[in-house]
Amino acid sequence: MPHVFVETNWVVAYAAPAHHRLQIPAAAELLDRAAAGELTLHLPSICISEARRPLHYDFQVQTTADRVRQFLQWAQDEQHITAEEDEITRRALDKMESFVKRDLGRLEDTLAGLQQKPGLNIFDITHQIAQRCTELSFKSLGLKPFDQMILAAVLVRSEELHHSGAADLAFCSIDADLQPWDRLRNPKALLKALYDNARVWVYGDFLLQAPAKPEGWLR
Repeated sequence: MPHVFVETNWVVAYAAPAHHRLQIPAAAELLDRAAAGELTLHLPSICISEARRPLHYDFQVQTTADRVRQFLQWAQDEQHITAEEDEITRRALDKMESFVKRDLGRLEDTLAGLQQKPGLNIFDITHQIAQRCTELSFKSLGLKPFDQMILAAVLVRSEELHHSGAADLAFCSIDADLQPWDRLRNPKALLKALYDNARVWVYGDFLLQAPAKPEGWLR
């Protein structure tokens, strides 16, 4: 069975307010595939803590909604829109704010519910992972502290799975810093070597499609 690692961006994509989740439906679909027994997902527990800030702050809509309301006031004063158009738009903005407030109000329940999701293994930072993180500090990877710890967690846990007989290991990351290629798709040699040594193929999506893994990779 494939073992697939995910990171903070997956948590954010999964737990974001409903209208934002439409942007990355594959995040929920990946969890559905795990629940169906198609694969096992692995998530470092620190990713849940890291996801809280973007979920609470990046998805607030009141500022954006207020800007639209300011435009509506100006547009109606200048007779660019009708009173009916103004009313309909304001009702839509009110609904948007209500839905987002509702979804963010359920955030802790959504995150806590991940613990009961079949096919999802949330694992802790062990002493071995912390040691690997320290080792990575002396490599010129250019990673932020949380990303460095996530990388250490993926590498150590992948090695443990490989030693126990697992052969199909992957990491789905839409975090450009954790991907072993740059924006021009050129390999980041040091980071790529770390993943290769742990026998982990890295995907830049949640569909397990891109980049495609070559036939017979590392066999």
